[in-house]
Amino acid sequence: MDKKIKILTLSDHPMSPSGVGTQTKYFIEALLKTGKFQFVCLGGAVKHEDYRIQKISPYEDDWVVIPVDGYGDHQKIRSIIRNEKPDILWFMTDPRFYEWLWFMENEIRPNIPMVYYHVWDNHPAPLYNRQFYLSTDVVVSISKVTHEVVAEAAPEVKNIYHPHAVDSEVFKPYTDEQIEQIRKTSFPNEKEDRVVFFWNNRNARRKQSGSLVFWFDEWASRVGRDKVRLIMHTDPNDSHGQPLQHIIEHLGPDGTIMISSNKVPPKTLADMYNMADCTINISDAEGFGLATLESLSCGTPILVNMTGGLKEQVTDGKEWFGEGIRPASRAIIGSQQVPYIFEDRISKKDFHKALDRIYEMSKLERKQLGLRGRKHVEKNYSFESYCQGWVDIMTNVAKEYGSWESRNDYVPWELKELT
Repeated sequence: MDKKIKILTLSDHPMSPSGVGTQTKYFIEALLKTGKFQFVCLGGAVKHEDYRIQKISPYEDDWVVIPVDGYGDHQKIRSIIRNEKPDILWFMTDPRFYEWLWFMENEIRPNIPMVYYHVWDNHPAPLYNRQFYLSTDVVVSISKVTHEVVAEAAPEVKNIYHPHAVDSEVFKPYTDEQIEQIRKTSFPNEKEDRVVFFWNNRNARRKQSGSLVFWFDEWASRVGRDKVRLIMHTDPNDSHGQPLQHIIEHLGPDGTIMISSNKVPPKTLADMYNMADCTINISDAEGFGLATLESLSCGTPILVNMTGGLKEQVTDGKEWFGEGIRPASRAIIGSQQVPYIFEDRISKKDFHKALDRIYEMSKLERKQLGLRGRKHVEKNYSFESYCQGWVDIMTNVAKEYGSWESRNDYVPWELKELT
């Protein structure tokens, strides 16, 4: 029997509900189903009650999770590589979390290749990330924007476009009867159907949650507060966001804007997408936007800012699958870690116009728009293609780059001509 390819992963805990955690879980499960891989995962980005090693059923020894704070550290990586001898290191999320990891690539890459599933939000090309891309064997880009900026910043690095996907058997369109039943159960005392808008995001600054509440409230007063509703599935007290319940109470808590704060399983999320007439995401920066992809997979159209990965979801260049709002302003913002990046802001006026267009459609028109979005997802973000793509990528990495005694093509030095 051939030896299984062992992969060490660094990301959000694969059982966490975050977008990074969900995509990590899909990635791992796809490879485990082949019977040719096994995993040691550092499960980060969550608060742990128990730091004992976890074995995930039914895979047991083939899927081991080690709870860590943050995303790990130098000593943890050194220890696991020395004791577990993985064949590949795979890591995912924003590069700001992994500078420490790239700084030790001279300890890692002589033995195993590094594969980075890269999240990036916007142009201009981040030339300040070039040293990190050059310290990676393979960059896998989650969106067309990510793929473009990596190609510009480090064209010599292997760069594969492989976007996110969602399980289309969970996130799927319901029948009209099923949707009516969910609405009646959710709002038993409501006499008239409202046009329901859904927002499923982290309550964080770049998600523009405060603007959304104020702008939607103003628009609802114009079209009729008993005719529309916004449901926000989020933590209203997230330390990185605004106190949403306080804002809603300030505006007047009449049921026009509602908070759903409980963590729910994917099936319940699918119920919520299907119950909605449209899903909103007006973030000023968005690497991909998993919630809008889930919405389209359920046949519910989207209303989004034309930024990052949201652009390729709302249109394929020919057809539209919702409302795409072009930014009214594009500012260069930055920090010590990210010296410059575009921040795309929409205007209240354009947002209200987009809401009007969705609201003024008939129920049938919204349904048809959403079902075209479902076909877009099936064609360009197929869950089967996502899974098979990762199997092919990681199999090729193991074969092409090798590990330990079979390690290929890694040269820890370069020749430069001095002038």
